[in-house]
Amino acid sequence: MCGIIGFVSTGGMTREKELFLAVKRMSNTIKHRGPDGEGWWQRTGKTKIVTLGHRRLKVIDLRQTADQPMHNTTCVQAGRATPLVIVFNGEIYNYKKLSAELKAKGHLFHSQSDTEVILHLYEDYGIGCLKYLRGMFAFAIWDEKEQTLFSARDRIGKKPFFYYYDGKIFVFASEPRAILANPDIQAVPDLNAIHHYLTYGYVPGSQSAFKDIRKLPPAHYLVLRGNQLKVDRYWKLSYTDKLNISEHQAIKEVRSRLKEAVRLRLMSDVPLGVFLSGGIDSAAVVALMSQESGDRVKTFSIGFEEKAYNELAYARLVAKLFHTDHHEFIVRPDALAIIPKIVWHYGEPFADSSAVPSFYLAELTRQYVTVALNGDGGDENFAGYDRYIGNQLAVLYDRLPILVRRFTEGLITLLPASAHSKTLLNIVKRFFAAVRLEPRRRYAQWLGYFLNGVKKSLCTPEFQMAVSNIDSLDILVRHYEQSDAPDFVDATLDVDVNLYLPDDLLVKMDVATMAYGLEARSPLLDHKFMEFVARLPSSFKLKGRTKKYIFKKALGGLVPDKILNRPKMGFGVPLDRWFRNELKDFAYETLRSSQARSRGYFRPESVQKLLDDHCSNRANHQHLLWNLLMLELWHRIYIDSRDWLNGPPSCF
Repeated sequence: MCGIIGFVSTGGMTREKELFLAVKRMSNTIKHRGPDGEGWWQRTGKTKIVTLGHRRLKVIDLRQTADQPMHNTTCVQAGRATPLVIVFNGEIYNYKKLSAELKAKGHLFHSQSDTEVILHLYEDYGIGCLKYLRGMFAFAIWDEKEQTLFSARDRIGKKPFFYYYDGKIFVFASEPRAILANPDIQAVPDLNAIHHYLTYGYVPGSQSAFKDIRKLPPAHYLVLRGNQLKVDRYWKLSYTDKLNISEHQAIKEVRSRLKEAVRLRLMSDVPLGVFLSGGIDSAAVVALMSQESGDRVKTFSIGFEEKAYNELAYARLVAKLFHTDHHEFIVRPDALAIIPKIVWHYGEPFADSSAVPSFYLAELTRQYVTVALNGDGGDENFAGYDRYIGNQLAVLYDRLPILVRRFTEGLITLLPASAHSKTLLNIVKRFFAAVRLEPRRRYAQWLGYFLNGVKKSLCTPEFQMAVSNIDSLDILVRHYEQSDAPDFVDATLDVDVNLYLPDDLLVKMDVATMAYGLEARSPLLDHKFMEFVARLPSSFKLKGRTKKYIFKKALGGLVPDKILNRPKMGFGVPLDRWFRNELKDFAYETLRSSQARSRGYFRPESVQKLLDDHCSNRANHQHLLWNLLMLELWHRIYIDSRDWLNGPPSCF
């Protein structure tokens, strides 16, 4: 687990000293991702300069022979390969099996690392090496003979890969901040990306918040040959070819395959543990890890003083049942202190407030272990969100006579808004706000923050004009169109796997953990496991109003019923109270400031109304205000100055 950076210059920045200094600055901006060492390699030719850099977090093969950038020197010296060099971020969980197969074919290794396995696979298969890799990864290989850069990102999108290309200079890095460490690359906001961020709370797809900086999408590879850049997809989850399988067989297979995914992720030369939230997914990982591990499993949980945000009692129940070495923490968050750190580390505006507890959990866990397993992916595999039930209810509602529907909708509009976040009234009003839309757009609207109607009253005419040809909801609708799922339940799971999971949840986890040099592993996102689950009938996932039906059945007798049958809580923070108390003055000062107004994005009176309505308990705008606050603070750090080069600010 590491951070990677690199240049290919074909006519722009060509001075070696200039390149070396740029790479050093890039490396410094991501040193938290690799606190155990750094290295770089440079090749100067007649027409181009290639530089690769690496920050290392030692997890597999702790010796210097596993340092990067790594070369295939032994095979080159033996005359069986041409020179290659790689920088790699991630873990290949089946690397020992692959290594044995490659050695049997005559490949010569000088380390015991998974990095070297990728090099030797590329020697034999080129781009085809990707189909053999089981794990999380983002890497770049320079092929000296072909004068080609080959880069790839894992199938689900656990590891990030950002890049910039202007036809002369290609720059890549694990975080956009490293690319911006080059003085020739300007930090300019991409207005279309800002438009999408306001809708989703993150920048979706291959865009980034910075103009001209892009993301390599999950399950894609990139080839730079000469001045030609090619990006293509190499894998996609398929929901067709359904298995003809009984419920009993499915239960057995789900448990067996997940157990294998957990076992694969226990390989490590450093201490590891598990994030234990008290929910079904992390409890399943703890249970299976306890069966596979020879030592007591180390578990880590955090809670808040507010009961509505505290799951520690459930986490404690699981820890006691499996006799784990349990560590739990009551967090009394200092919002004003942690916000600057979060905004700096995410590098793009990011409005998922569960980043706050994720940061605290990662910081505390890193005091004990270097690797932590988690339960990410359970909801996207097995239909675990309430909104999946909302889809089902909407189908039933659509069957009612139109007069009944219109009368009901009229009554709902008369209900007052609730000032509290987790009320049935707010859920009902959100459901009916989108109920007249066709199913795909209805689902998109349920996921959104600032939707089209709200944006018209919030955004200035100038900003609306700049993004007038783009409807953010079309992004989600296109994912539906690209799905091969035979029904709406599976299609919705497919959409979440390709949008919400990689662009929100996995970004949240990667950034929060790597901020403290902690590696996160996700057994439920093993691509072999996901391929099997995708082929199960959708009725095995959402059965009537029962979410995660087959998953809960598979865990029966292993995970306590009290955990299996409890309502989903989520991993949140009390934003509603923060904006009425601790963050009130800061939010008013920041969002109404001359700096914020100078962006030209929002009407000041609309921002004022959001603040006033929330703080006076007339409505609950916690998530909208957090979205706006994260956007403004991102501008202050990354757009207004270059002070971010010195690390996270201590305050604003």
